[in-house]
Amino acid sequence: MPISIIIGSSASLINVLLIDLSFLFLLIYLKDFSFLKNKTIKYLLILYLYLIFNTLISLDAEIGIFRNLGFIRIIILFAAFNYFFKDNLLSQRLMFAWFLIISIVVFDVYFEKFNGKNLLGYPETGENIVSYGSRLVSFFKDEPIVGGFIYSFFLILMGYLFEKYKKVNIFLILLTITFFFSIFVTGERANTIKALLGVFLFFTFLKKIDLKIKLISLLIILISFTTLIYKSDYFKLRYVHQIKSHLNVDESYYLHIYRSGLQVFNNYPLFGVGTKNYRVEACKNPNKRGEDQTKHYLCTTHPHQIYLEFLSEHGLIGTAILLFLFYKLIFSKIVFVIKYGNYIQLGSLLYLITIFLPLIPSGSFFNDYSLTLFGINLALMYSSSTNLNIFTKK
Repeated sequence: MPISIIIGSSASLINVLLIDLSFLFLLIYLKDFSFLKNKTIKYLLILYLYLIFNTLISLDAEIGIFRNLGFIRIIILFAAFNYFFKDNLLSQRLMFAWFLIISIVVFDVYFEKFNGKNLLGYPETGENIVSYGSRLVSFFKDEPIVGGFIYSFFLILMGYLFEKYKKVNIFLILLTITFFFSIFVTGERANTIKALLGVFLFFTFLKKIDLKIKLISLLIILISFTTLIYKSDYFKLRYVHQIKSHLNVDESYYLHIYRSGLQVFNNYPLFGVGTKNYRVEACKNPNKRGEDQTKHYLCTTHPHQIYLEFLSEHGLIGTAILLFLFYKLIFSKIVFVIKYGNYIQLGSLLYLITIFLPLIPSGSFFNDYSLTLFGINLALMYSSSTNLNIFTKK
């Protein structure tokens, strides 16, 4: 799956569909659909039914119909992970394979940082410097999303390693720090903030190491973090000056687009404009609604913040439904995972929680890339332990 995501959205989608179809054929062969009675599956199916309803009330149903109807693939993928993770040997082999793949990506990020191009020669021109402010692209060629990609597997893999080895050694600590700073050097501010919080919480709830080692590890990260920012003009620009500019009402692109998202929500307060329809409303002729109502619109694909995306495209009622379902699926399990779960569960849980941080910019939640990474982490939070696995939980 990590390789198909790197190749592109089409390859990732085909891969997910192949997994889904294989699992469905297996279920038909076994004639076992008892898992459909599980509460978690029921919540996911309710979410799917709501998304179908959202399509029906959208401004332009054709734009969001495939995204909403396609959510079924995430539900099947979730069930497939739970089924196949019953085999502990298979799950261990999968985690090890993912660790090798992500380690190569991490190495490639550092290689690009020091050499200007990654192992495959990306970026091929200077366009990256102009378009993305010198952010790294690694194997993604022309998209500065490698930091978010690494982060989506980072905490899972750290959980796998800390779970695998009974004794925590300096190698595991240094590996965690190395993975974290590979996200930092990409220049992706939002993902760096999420990763920093994720590492802090991961070490906080890590029972295998004593408080002294936890504090030393976190102190090393914080000192290195601030030193790199202080010593590098680029990091100082990305993590200090540009953050300050985004807090300035007159200069901030993000505050402008947030205000645009709120304006769309204000015009469609109950059910919003529909999935993927923010662009339909925000990019249309302002005079169509009157200058007093649309003067804050900013034409872009989505509001760049998860809660504003929910409010503008799903309204108050739809957002309440979504947040209730995500609470039942994720947030209601926090105490249980911290108390009884393993470290793979903890890592995936922390990733899922940081998706819902307020104010911090984010990609569109329901696009293929984000939804696949969300689905992987949600599936692993449940499937990696018999306590939550829908096929083994009593």
